[in-house]
Amino acid sequence: MKPGKFVIKLFLLTIALLLNNYVYGQKTGREVQNFNFDWKFYKGDIANGQAPDLDDSGWRILDLPHDWSIEGIFNKAYASSTGFLPAGIGWYRKSFSIPANEKNRKIFISFDGIYNNSEVWINGTYLGKRPNGYISFQYDLTPYIIPGKENLIAVKVDHSKYGDSRWYTGSGIYRDVNLIFTSQLHIKQWGVLAATKDVSVEKASLNIEVSIINESGKTSDVTVSNYLLFAADTVKKTTQRISIPGSSTKIISQNMVIYGPKLWDVDNPNLYSLITVVKSTDMLDNQGTRIGFRDIRFDADKGFFLNGKNLKLKGICMHHDAGTLGSAVPRQVIEQRLEILKEAGCNAIRTSHNPFSSDFLELCDERGFLVIGEAFDEWELPKRKWIEGWNVGIPGKDGYSAYFKDWAMTDLKDMIMRDRNHPSIIMWSIGNEIDYPNDPYTHPVLNTEVNPQSWAKYDEKLPNANRLGEIAKELVAIIKQIDKSRPVTAGLASVLMSNASGYAEALDVTGYNYQESRYAADHQKYPKRVIYGSENGMSLEAWEAVAGNDFVIGQFLWTGFEYMGEAGQFPSRHSTSGIIDLAGNKKPEFYFRQSLWSDKPMVFIGTTDHLTENGTDDLWAHKMVDPVWNWKQAQSIMVNVFTNCEEAELFLNDRSLGIKKMADFKNRTITWEVPFEAGKLRTIARTSGKDLASYELNTTGAPVRIIAKSDFNHLKGNRLDLAEIFVTICDEADNTVYSAENEITCEVTGPVRILGMEDSNPRNIEYYKDNKQHAYHGKLLIYLQSLDKSGKAVIKLSSPGLQGTTVEINVI
Repeated sequence: MKPGKFVIKLFLLTIALLLNNYVYGQKTGREVQNFNFDWKFYKGDIANGQAPDLDDSGWRILDLPHDWSIEGIFNKAYASSTGFLPAGIGWYRKSFSIPANEKNRKIFISFDGIYNNSEVWINGTYLGKRPNGYISFQYDLTPYIIPGKENLIAVKVDHSKYGDSRWYTGSGIYRDVNLIFTSQLHIKQWGVLAATKDVSVEKASLNIEVSIINESGKTSDVTVSNYLLFAADTVKKTTQRISIPGSSTKIISQNMVIYGPKLWDVDNPNLYSLITVVKSTDMLDNQGTRIGFRDIRFDADKGFFLNGKNLKLKGICMHHDAGTLGSAVPRQVIEQRLEILKEAGCNAIRTSHNPFSSDFLELCDERGFLVIGEAFDEWELPKRKWIEGWNVGIPGKDGYSAYFKDWAMTDLKDMIMRDRNHPSIIMWSIGNEIDYPNDPYTHPVLNTEVNPQSWAKYDEKLPNANRLGEIAKELVAIIKQIDKSRPVTAGLASVLMSNASGYAEALDVTGYNYQESRYAADHQKYPKRVIYGSENGMSLEAWEAVAGNDFVIGQFLWTGFEYMGEAGQFPSRHSTSGIIDLAGNKKPEFYFRQSLWSDKPMVFIGTTDHLTENGTDDLWAHKMVDPVWNWKQAQSIMVNVFTNCEEAELFLNDRSLGIKKMADFKNRTITWEVPFEAGKLRTIARTSGKDLASYELNTTGAPVRIIAKSDFNHLKGNRLDLAEIFVTICDEADNTVYSAENEITCEVTGPVRILGMEDSNPRNIEYYKDNKQHAYHGKLLIYLQSLDKSGKAVIKLSSPGLQGTTVEINVI
C-alpha cells in the first residue's frame, strides 16, 4: 500500500470514527464491511438453494472473490472463445448476524461483479436478478433482516451458456462484496457527483451534487458539509443546512473554487479527497470520493490535450483476467500489471470490452492512466463466438444480446453513475465492433471497399446496418443525461459501414479498429471528426500513422497483456496477442514498443536465424525474435536491437562488431548479421556519445538449478495480502535457460496458500490449481496469499534433476 493511499484511508477512518457515534444506544453513520470471507459454495444446481433450512454443511467454504471456471479442467468440449474451461451453475451462501441495536439502520449488500445471471435471496426472500456479469449493483436487505439472529444470503449464478463471450469471462462472484450500513437518512448509491470545471494551474471549480434520501417517516433538518483534502490537509469546506421531508429525495448542490490546484496528469496523478458529511441530531452519513483536477480537450485537427498540453494516447486494450487467477484478480496483481505498462511508456487503457472493477479504476487514478470505459461488445443481435477454434467450425450465438433490450439502458446508467468521478476516465465507449461486417449487420456500401479485418460483401439476408445509427443515438443520449463532461466513443470495425449507417455520426470521438488507411481521407471528408486508433496491430506503420498526423489522437494496441480465451483450436487456451505474457514477462514486442513510447533510455537484443521481411499482411504480427544466444557454431544469425537512443554498439565476447545509427534503419530495428560464437553478446546504446543503456545475452548451458525470489519478504495475516514468487530455471552460471520447461512442484508450510501458478505457455492445459506446473521460457510465476495467522511461511520448490530452493516469508 502506498503512503498517500494510507494517509487518505487513515483520515477517512478517523472522520468516520468521530462521526460514527451512538444516539440512544444505537449506531449511526455509514459503515462499510468487507463481506468476502467464509462463504459456502456448491458447484452445480440444487433445488431450493436459497432456503434457510437447507443443509449446506457439506458445501465448500471459501473466500471471495472466486472464479470457479479457472478451477476446472481444460476440455475441447467447451468453447475456444472462453479458453476451453467449464462454466455451469453455482450457488453461494453466507450466514451472518446483525446486532439488535442495528434494527433501525439501513443495510445494503453491494456486489462489484458476478458472472453472470445472478439471483440473490435474503432469508429466503427473492431480491432480484442481474444478467450482466460486469455491472456493479446493490440490494436493500433492511426489510428482511432479523436483528439479533442469524440471517442468510444466497446467490445463484447461472453461467450455463459457457460459450457466451468472445473471450474468457470466468464464473461466479469474482469481485468484492460489501455490507453497507447507513442511517435511515443517507446518501444514495453513487449519490455524490464531484465535477471539476474550468481547470487551470491558477484555479479550478468543483461542482458537487449530493443526492440524499430520507427513508424515515419524518422530516429531518440536516447539515450537509463537504471537506476537500489534499493528503491530510483541508483545502476547502462548504456547509449547507436543509430540511428533507420523510420518504423523499433531495439533491444538494455546492461549489468550491480552488486556487492553485495540484493538477492530475499521467506523470503526476495528484489526487484530492472529498469528504461528504450529512449530519443531524439523530442520523448522519459520510462518504469519501477521490478527485483529480484535470482538463481534457479533443481537437479534430490538433489531437488530444491534457491540462492544455498536447498528448498522444499511447494505449493498450486489456481484458480483465490474469491467467491462473481467472477473473478473480486481486488488487495487488492489477497494481503490478499497471507498473509494467508504465515501464513500456503506456499512458492509456481501453477496458475491453466491458466495465472493469472499482479496484482497477482506483489504481488507474493513482498511477496516472487515461481510460476509455467501455460498456458493450454486442447490442441487440449476437456476434459469433467460436467453439472449436478462432474462425473454425460453427460459431455459437449466446451472449448479452439476449438481455440488451431489457437491461442495456439500466446497465449503461449504472456504469456511468459508478465511475463518473474517476479522473482517469476520459471517454465512454458504447461498443466494440458492433459494426463488424456481416457479424451480424450488413450494408450495400460493403461492396465498394475491402475491410482489413474482413472481406465480407453485402448480404441482403442479414440485418441492415442502419439500425446501428438508431441504437447509438439512444445510448449516447443516456450517457449525456448523466455526464456531459466526457465525449462518447466506440471502436468501429467498419468505419465505411458506420459512416453510411449514421453510427459514426452519433459519436463525439470516432475509434478506428485496424483502419489506419482511412485516417487521412476521413479527416478530409469529415473535418470536425476526432479520430484515433481504438484497436491496432503492432506494426511500426500503425504507430507512424499516429505519430505523423497531429489530428490522430492516439492508438490502443491489441493487446497489453495476453488473456485467456479467444484461442485457436484445442489445446490452445489463450490469446498470444499481448506485448506481455500471462505471467507478466515482457515479450520482445514489449521492448520494441518501449523503444517507440518511452522517454527513459532503453535497449534490447533479440535474435533470429534468418532475415525476415519488414512488415506483414497479418494485423496482429509480432516481432519474432527471442532473447537467446544459443545457436550452431558459425551459423549466420540476425541480431536485432531495439532502442530509443541514437546509436548502438554490439560486442561479441568483448570484441566490438561496430556502431550503427538508428537513423540508418527505417524499420527502427538496428541489425547485424553475426556468425554464432558461444559466449556473451552485449550492446550499449548511446545518445550524443554518452552510454545510456545496455543489454546482454549469454550462451546458456543445461538447466541445473531453480532460483526464486519474492517481491515481498513479509505479508499481513489478513487473508488478503499477496506475494508473487518469481521462479527461473538456470544453468551453472545462473543464466536463465530460455528453452527450459521443467515441471516444478511448490510445497508450502505456514500461514499462506497457493493462489495459482502461471507458466504462460498458450498450449499448456495442465490443471491450473494444483501445486505443479511446467515452466515456460525458463520461468514460472507463483501467487501466494496470506492466511489469518502469523508465522513463517516456507515455500519449497523442486524439480527432478534440478537443485531446488526455498523462499521464506514472514506473515505478521
